Amino acid sequence: MAERYGGKYSPDGDASGGPREHGIMPAPAQVDPAGLRSNLMFLPPLALALTSFGGGAVLLATGLLGAATWALAAILTREGLRAEAAYHDRKIARRPALPRKLLASFGVAGGTFLAGITHGSDIISAVIYGVIAGGLHVAAFGIDPMRAKGMEGIDTFQQDRVARVVDEAERYLREMSEALLRAKDRKMEARLAQFQSKARTLIRTVEEDPRDLTAARRYLGVYLMGARDATIKFADIYARTRDAKARANYAALLDDLEQNFDARTEALLLDDRSNLNVEIDVLRDRLQREGVHIAPNKTE
Repeated sequence: MAERYGGKYSPDGDASGGPREHGIMPAPAQVDPAGLRSNLMFLPPLALALTSFGGGAVLLATGLLGAATWALAAILTREGLRAEAAYHDRKIARRPALPRKLLASFGVAGGTFLAGITHGSDIISAVIYGVIAGGLHVAAFGIDPMRAKGMEGIDTFQQDRVARVVDEAERYLREMSEALLRAKDRKMEARLAQFQSKARTLIRTVEEDPRDLTAARRYLGVYLMGARDATIKFADIYARTRDAKARANYAALLDDLEQNFDARTEALLLDDRSNLNVEIDVLRDRLQREGVHIAPNKTE
């Protein structure tokens, strides 16, 4: 039977020539929601800035202002796409506080107007160019989510509580990934990604039933904050010293956290099933009092 190569010089092999660590799945590829389209928007500002020289001080200032407006629109577009992706990934989410893509459309329109003036267009033509450019931006990237989304039957206050806790938990997970990059250890990055997957399973469980927030809040707040701080300390130490003991201690911490998060998620799911069974029993008793007899399910 063929065996996967895992020697010393393989991408995820042990640098000391030892066997490959077991139980660690490769980190999943992270696709940036912004994509190539938003990155290409940084090219027109550069071109406008370079072509603004030679027309006098006023036109130079106008061109540079237009380039800055376009660059700001590109940044807003990129961040708006990321915020929209995060919004769609969650079952309960508040609408983005700042409509970044919509503001970017106005920025594109304003930058195009200034670019037209810089290159000799009359005001009416520049306005038309600006309106067309802004409309094309909306057509290409859409507009921001304009409504909060949540589960039916959950009041707005509860939705906001869940959304705040989820935002905080996701921020801690993101900061852990960013900090661990400094350690330059691919296997530990994969190990962290595995723990983050377990943490996000708990997050989704809470999103699906916000009543679980009280039981899980310590895990999504205090524990993740502590894990973030431990990751930062490990990354700083390991980047300088490559201390094997520090690496082993950090891996053990992730093991403990993963087991605890798994146990909490399972407890929440079992509690949900117990509540469902109670509701079914109450409903069956009510129907029997009304003269409707239901044969018990053999699977119950």
